[in-house]
Amino acid sequence: MSRREVPPGECPQCWQHAYDRNAHRHLAPREDCPQCVDHMINGHPYLVPKKSV
Repeated sequence: MSRREVPPGECPQCWQHAYDRNAHRHLAPREDCPQCVDHMINGHPYLVPKKSV
C-alpha cells in the first residue's frame, strides 16, 4: 500500500493505524492495540496543523 499523506487536522498515528494493515499485523484476532487504546483514553498527542488561509 502506498503511504498516504495525513490530512490537516488529523492525528498521524490514527491515520496510519486506520489505513496501514502492517500497524496491527502483530496482534492476535480480537486483541486490542495498546497504542490505539492509549489514544482512546488519553487523546491525541499531536494533530497535523491546518493550513492558515
